[in-house]
Amino acid sequence: MRRLRDALCVIALVVLSASCGGSNARTARAERAAEIARAFETAVPYTPRQLEETALARFLAQHTTYRAESSLIADFYARRAQQFAWFIDDSLTAQADAFRALAGVPDSTALHLDIGCDSCIADTELHLTAEFFRFAGRNYGGQFSRDLRELDWFIPRAKKDIGRMLDSLASRTADLAGYEPLHPQYTRLRGALTQLRAQENTPWPALTLPDGRRRVDPGDSAAVLLAIRGRLQLLGDHAGSALASTSTRYDSTLVLAVQRFQRRHGLTADGVIGAGVIRAINVTPAARLRTLLVNMERLRWLPETQPANVLVVNIPEFKLHVYEGNREVMTMPVVVGQAATKTVIFTATLSTVVLSPTWTVPMSIVRSEMLPKMRRDRNYLRRNQMDIIGGTATLPLIRQRPGANNALGRVKFLFPNSFSIYMHDTPAKSLFAREQRAFSHGCIRLSRPRELAEYLLRDDASWSTTRIAEGMLSGRETPIRLTTPRPVWLVYFTAWVDADGILNLRDDLYGHDARLARELF
Repeated sequence: MRRLRDALCVIALVVLSASCGGSNARTARAERAAEIARAFETAVPYTPRQLEETALARFLAQHTTYRAESSLIADFYARRAQQFAWFIDDSLTAQADAFRALAGVPDSTALHLDIGCDSCIADTELHLTAEFFRFAGRNYGGQFSRDLRELDWFIPRAKKDIGRMLDSLASRTADLAGYEPLHPQYTRLRGALTQLRAQENTPWPALTLPDGRRRVDPGDSAAVLLAIRGRLQLLGDHAGSALASTSTRYDSTLVLAVQRFQRRHGLTADGVIGAGVIRAINVTPAARLRTLLVNMERLRWLPETQPANVLVVNIPEFKLHVYEGNREVMTMPVVVGQAATKTVIFTATLSTVVLSPTWTVPMSIVRSEMLPKMRRDRNYLRRNQMDIIGGTATLPLIRQRPGANNALGRVKFLFPNSFSIYMHDTPAKSLFAREQRAFSHGCIRLSRPRELAEYLLRDDASWSTTRIAEGMLSGRETPIRLTTPRPVWLVYFTAWVDADGILNLRDDLYGHDARLARELF
């Protein structure tokens, strides 16, 4: 704290002496810079140059395109007592040159520095700072600057202190090459983006299955296999020199390539070339590029690191991932909301496991689905172990008792939120075998819920695996509070690079990609 006070005193003296003028002002700069350097414990001197009181207002009047950055610029220089950030005496710093190269700031931004013009140097200083805030805001904050809820994204945007980032850069303690406060997936997708750009203008005619055939199986022959081989080679799925092949037979090498393509597109990896494979393989590289850019934009909104021990549901992937630190310890297929009842994108905290749950039917489902069934079948409620527990004669409140036919299955997982969404078991197990699994009213149905319950309760000595199994079959609703609540993220990513460095792609289930693309492009 004492060093900070000393530093502020030195800066104040510098400001006062600089305002007094005098012929020896320039010769004394090096000595004052050394004093500042000692106060800030840095081996590289700070510049003793300060902006004049009216410099920023004059700059903004001349360069109205930077009005949006004006408050950031003013706050930045106020924190540093108007001290320059991009100069050592009359010369631009190495960090300034590096930033100009990285951000594509034209050389014309550095105006007439060779003639020692103080006002020109101040103009250059402010140009660089304004460009930095514009560049960093776009790259680290995202290009979509409005409320993310307009895009049905209810995860709070990560707050990144760009001003402090510039402080570090200006003090020569950091450089942009190693300072990228973004989610690690961003860098991986950027690498995939570079590969796709090489194919952006490649002709990509639509492929079709042979007339009258719905699929091509291993061992079959078809002329279209020539084109499929070539395309999979371009996409990196075919290990051989497919472009040189003239075979129209579906051989074992091509089967392996198709299976790899199927896996990374979320298709059943059976090696059968059907409608799903043809549809995915016909998506052009230009369209895939837009998908990657949309997902990179979303990654700018997230914190640089995910919470420890988080549960992540990636909605378009139809999967739950459970992490301990950065290590994935469990994953399972899930069912998510259908297009009319979308699963919402948000974060919450999983706090309670409920064994043998009851199900209080949402009024929207009572109105749209159950009342018509009750009118057609007077025994509908009794046959489905349901009771009317309130409401009105025209809109009753209905609850389903625990049991094998309960819509929530044998266990549910609560993470309180305003969207009434939770994870749960289901009696409809056959849906997990499907490639597209958007069938729920918004909640997340789990394929292996008992495993998740055992994992979450593993440190609670009063809940052994045997007792959990008994509780799931007891027919008596039993809520269990977790000793250590777990963060839950429900996210929406249609492109990512996995641990093996393979680009994965999924369909735009709810149209969120298309909506964001219209905003960005």
